[in-house]
Amino acid sequence: LKEYMTRAVSASPEHPVLIDKFLDDAIEVDVDALGDGEQVIIGGIMEHIERAGVHSGDSACSLPPKSIHPDIQDEIRRHTVAIATALNVRGLMNVQFAVQGDNVFVLEVNPRASRTVPFVSKAIGVPLAKIAARIMVGKKLKDLGLTKEIVPKHVSVKEAVFPFNKFPGVDTLLGPEMKSTGEVMGIDDNFGIAFAKAQLGGGMRLPRRGKVFISVRDDDKVAATFVARKLYRIGFQIVATRGTAHCFEERQIPTEVVNKVQDGSPHIGDQIKSGEIAIVINTPEDTRSQADSYAIRRCALDYQVPYFTTMAGADAAADGIEFLLQCDFEVKALQDYEAPVLP
Repeated sequence: LKEYMTRAVSASPEHPVLIDKFLDDAIEVDVDALGDGEQVIIGGIMEHIERAGVHSGDSACSLPPKSIHPDIQDEIRRHTVAIATALNVRGLMNVQFAVQGDNVFVLEVNPRASRTVPFVSKAIGVPLAKIAARIMVGKKLKDLGLTKEIVPKHVSVKEAVFPFNKFPGVDTLLGPEMKSTGEVMGIDDNFGIAFAKAQLGGGMRLPRRGKVFISVRDDDKVAATFVARKLYRIGFQIVATRGTAHCFEERQIPTEVVNKVQDGSPHIGDQIKSGEIAIVINTPEDTRSQADSYAIRRCALDYQVPYFTTMAGADAAADGIEFLLQCDFEVKALQDYEAPVLP
């Protein structure tokens, strides 16, 4: 905090620093909507895979939402309509929410098109930007044939694309600063396959067997246990550093213990380089472990091993792998998915 304050004051000494309350373990939600001054239509409700705290542009997201209760979704719809009506929005609007338990918080409202509009348009089969442009020159939603929210029967997953392989010194750890330079999407009948397709589109092929290395901070160990048990159940071997391995073994998950990089060879970096590790799941504990964690993540990137720096992302990957083991996915053209017919 002291470092951030020092940098902020030196960069702009005449302006105050805004400090927001952080919502721990909250799910972030993006909503794109259209308004014409009389009516508001929800374009899409997207649930972020990574928890609040990761920049919205870097987080994967699912449309329709993967885990948000329908009652909470209805509350989000009501808030969105109320905000758009109060602002008299004519065209596109984006609202970012955070869901913490049963509580819904509004993070920000943008009366404009957001970066998610192309994704939502492809997911629901409606050209939202074109409709918004027509509204801005006087058309009404009912004239354009859009009178209610379109909820697709399939699942669409958006994934961020990162340029880490072009910048050797950049850490792959996700945070509040946006690092992605592009996006891809995957579509299928279920979330797992759609997520796997999105990963493939972004250059990450999810393996179906092998060893999974897991090293996480204390706050993530409960979530890591669920992921480890899921991966072990579908045939993966679990490898972990001493602290994480102890947590798994207490919960009857067989685990191979491996040294951290700082503990000396043979360590996890050696196993990654030799091709023994199929997936890396790593969340750093604190500044003392940052260097070791960075070395692990960078090694995974350099040797093209799929890696995840959030437990939510790792859990989604486990779901994807589980579905891939049951059946391979089909490749279909975007036009083959059902889309409404608009005038």
